[in-house]
Amino acid sequence: MSRYQKYPAYKDSGVEWIGDIPEHWEVKRLKFVSIVQPSNVDKKTNDGEFPVLLCNYSDVYNNFEIDSTLDFMQATATQEEIGKFHLSEGDVIVTKDSETPYDIAVPSYVKECFNNVICGYHLTQIKPKTIFGKYLFRLFQSTQFNAQFIVRANGVTRFGLPQYVINNAFIIKPLLEEQQAIANFLDRKTAQIDELIAKKESLLKKLHEKSIALIIQAVTKGLDLSVPMKESGVNWIGKIPEHWEVKRGRFTMQVNPQSPIMRTLNEESEVSFIAMDAVNEYGGLCLDQTRIKSEVSGGYTEFQEGDVVVAKITPCFENGKGGLAISLVNSAAFGTTELHVLRPIECLDNRFLFFLTITDGFRKLGESTMYGAGGQKRVPPEFCKNFHLPLPSITEQRVIVKQIEKKTVMIDRQKQQITEAIERLKEYRSALITDAVTGKMDVHSYETKESFLPEQKRI
Repeated sequence: MSRYQKYPAYKDSGVEWIGDIPEHWEVKRLKFVSIVQPSNVDKKTNDGEFPVLLCNYSDVYNNFEIDSTLDFMQATATQEEIGKFHLSEGDVIVTKDSETPYDIAVPSYVKECFNNVICGYHLTQIKPKTIFGKYLFRLFQSTQFNAQFIVRANGVTRFGLPQYVINNAFIIKPLLEEQQAIANFLDRKTAQIDELIAKKESLLKKLHEKSIALIIQAVTKGLDLSVPMKESGVNWIGKIPEHWEVKRGRFTMQVNPQSPIMRTLNEESEVSFIAMDAVNEYGGLCLDQTRIKSEVSGGYTEFQEGDVVVAKITPCFENGKGGLAISLVNSAAFGTTELHVLRPIECLDNRFLFFLTITDGFRKLGESTMYGAGGQKRVPPEFCKNFHLPLPSITEQRVIVKQIEKKTVMIDRQKQQITEAIERLKEYRSALITDAVTGKMDVHSYETKESFLPEQKRI
């Protein structure tokens, strides 16, 4: 950020996490510059209420902006709720609870006025009074600002923000014309960064499709395409080698079983802990966290070394979240309740099963069986039990797995490099937002002819 000038003079904000701010800026409580109102409008359709469209958790969590292009769910609300929670241009909506405190206070900006869309449950609607909405949105995107919500979120298995915490959050308030200038500057700069990210994500998607195509070919057709084939009788599988079988999941695996290994551990034993954000898309579990067994044994999903885990809730399931549980502490783990655990029996190799779970056939069919409403749809365990698997011998499965791992290693290396580049861009984007809204840089010093971004020259 050194190419940006600072403001002429600074003062102590009086708030430790904020530090120094430009001399003419103010620090206020959020409740004094806006109306803060957590929504209690659920997703039900009740007699005697009026039909509405509902902006729900996933709409906010997955989108920087709320506009009419989104597919809002249908629900009902009272006339009072409609009057109170209708969406207006300039509103900021934030998530107020989640499985992890790091998903607390994720913001989205309401880009237009709506006639019949209201804010739904699990969200807090913030209506600016003496602050510019887009600047407030950017402030919520700042890692420095957002940290005050992370540390004050309550919960054990699920974390939430009381209205008191959001009401009394400290906000940094420049002059109104400066707020608008900062918001406009960040709109321009983040658009450039987002364009670069989109290009790299497009390349990442192509590499992913190449990898998935290779996996599908191997787990449904085998490695020797010259062998005699037969109809599998299952649409997504098509023809399979003549010597293969097709079996339902219930005959090849246990679904959501208890862990015998967990039973051997005492209550003070350390085990791996897997929150949903530690489950990667299309393979891999982050094992940075551990917990003491007695702290988590009552409210989480248990699994053990060698199990395959699959996210069951939307959109995590459709996005391919899942992994093979390996290198667990004490060979055991507790994880989010939004996981299905699949434990192969003798006829099924766990790595072969994992590759089957990341195929489009598994994900698309599972999506079609989801139950629930809106952002709470889940894949039932019966889907895993009834899913048809193409099944060669256990020996052939292991040969196929080795070939898949050998052929995908170069693709995975390329994907890793691109993923790291995307992360660097996101970090730069986040740092830019934080420096702008906290006064570490004067956006008026920005020279419009300067178009350099870190990743343009490096990648």
